[in-house]
Amino acid sequence: MKKKTIILSVLIALIVIGGAVWALGGSKAKHQITYATAPVAKGEISESVTATGTIEPVTEVEVGTQVSGIIDQIYVDYNSVVKQGQLIAMMDRVTLESEVASAKAAFNGAKAEYEYQQKLYERNKGLHAKQLIADTDYEQSEYNYLMAKANYESSQAALAKAERNLSYTIITAPIDGIVISKDVEEGQTVASGFETPTLFTIAADLTQMQVVADVDEADIGGVAEGQRVTFTVDAYPNDTFEGTVTQIRLGESSDTSAGTSTSSTVVTYEVVITAPNPDLKLKPRLTANVTIYTLDRHDVLCVPARALRFTPEAPLITPDAVVNDCPGEHKLWTREGNTFTAHAVQVGISNGINTEILGGISEGTQVVTEATLSNNMPMAGPAPAAGERSPFMPGPPGSDKKDKQRK
Repeated sequence: MKKKTIILSVLIALIVIGGAVWALGGSKAKHQITYATAPVAKGEISESVTATGTIEPVTEVEVGTQVSGIIDQIYVDYNSVVKQGQLIAMMDRVTLESEVASAKAAFNGAKAEYEYQQKLYERNKGLHAKQLIADTDYEQSEYNYLMAKANYESSQAALAKAERNLSYTIITAPIDGIVISKDVEEGQTVASGFETPTLFTIAADLTQMQVVADVDEADIGGVAEGQRVTFTVDAYPNDTFEGTVTQIRLGESSDTSAGTSTSSTVVTYEVVITAPNPDLKLKPRLTANVTIYTLDRHDVLCVPARALRFTPEAPLITPDAVVNDCPGEHKLWTREGNTFTAHAVQVGISNGINTEILGGISEGTQVVTEATLSNNMPMAGPAPAAGERSPFMPGPPGSDKKDKQRK
């Protein structure tokens, strides 16, 4: 019985030692280092800000009227092409023609009175010089002459105003263009008060459009005239249109027409962008999704920016690696086998993803961009056979009873 007990104790000790060795990693962890490389190659470096805007004609004129009255005739409609000076509408002229006739009659009467008083004054002036009439008679004739002259000039101005108002009943196109808005109909009464009522809106040339984009105050500092812009519109999702920043509107107002839109939390600035429209796809008032390239360089030598952050130091290299360093603020590293060589380079612009290389290394050179350290921990031996388990793990219910029966 004692012999069996000793043998069982020895077996248990061996099992405990084996399990500990297996659990603590009987085999050493193997470290594997992999290196990623990229060529020094020509490419583009860009940085951009996004905004939304509205498609608008470059030149857009609102045609109104300065007199009140009834719209008698309309000669154009939406999309009508017009020439400068072309008749586009006519207002009722009866009332204004009557005013002109009345002003003309008053003018003629004032003119006759003026001419009479002028002759009387000239006559009395000569008589007074010869002391043939009293001073009071001369002064009275002078007074009557001056009053008649003032009345004559006033009636002349009133007649010119009446004739001018009559001319306003003839509404013509102020520019060559196309009618994009018609806000009145024949027979409608328009009242001219403090604000001139708009009858039509005429766009000069729809082949040359512009985008007025609202750029956030956090991004406006990088925007400048002449920068390249691309934009899309929902009407043509597969088309990308191009333009150029032509104006950054300044101002401090809640009215977007002043150049700045202000809300309780956000301030945006209006940026005007050219939008050539030769095929007339871009319609007025379309919403544009704008990308403004604040940094835009093409066909420049560059590398991934992370390549300039790589340094061959432990644990990213093996103990037997050879490192050939050199002085310099910015370095790129090449690798041949286990040898790393530094190249001092001059850098230009960077967008955080790619960095421009101005000199120090030739195009096509493969440089190390990063190193990856991985741990592989294979098992020390074969897995336990099916049905076997560790003597230190609890078994299923009833297992202890079966063991005792086997003993």
